[in-house]
Amino acid sequence: MSAPQPAARRTVLKGAAGLAGAAGAGLTLAACSTATDSGGNTPATPTAPVDLGAVADVPVGGAKLYRERKLIVSCPAEGQYKAFSAQCTHAGCVLDKIVKGEGNCPCHGSRFDVETGAVLRGPATDPLPAVPVRAENGTLIAG
Repeated sequence: MSAPQPAARRTVLKGAAGLAGAAGAGLTLAACSTATDSGGNTPATPTAPVDLGAVADVPVGGAKLYRERKLIVSCPAEGQYKAFSAQCTHAGCVLDKIVKGEGNCPCHGSRFDVETGAVLRGPATDPLPAVPVRAENGTLIAG
């Protein structure tokens, strides 16, 4: 029996280039992935009332992100509350923080006004959907 022939240099280089290209494409797709910050298969707004906790958790003139509930609640004035979905309207990522009155999407950098839901910076073009919210016996109820 004869010894196996080594692969031709050109064949090896072509294979390596193909693997590198595939890996690069995978990284590019991963950079635009929403898997880790995805809203998953759950709706962007609650389908039933959601207890968010104490009204005191949302400061007057400020807002609070309820990331696990995919909601942002703001309090523009004493006793007045506004709520919006915290799921970005661009690719469905859940907003990760509020900075200076802006909800931030960690996936592509969209920014939203937490008092109005309006898009402040794209790539998102649609505002965050409004969600009914009310204060009841010192507790915020959304949905």
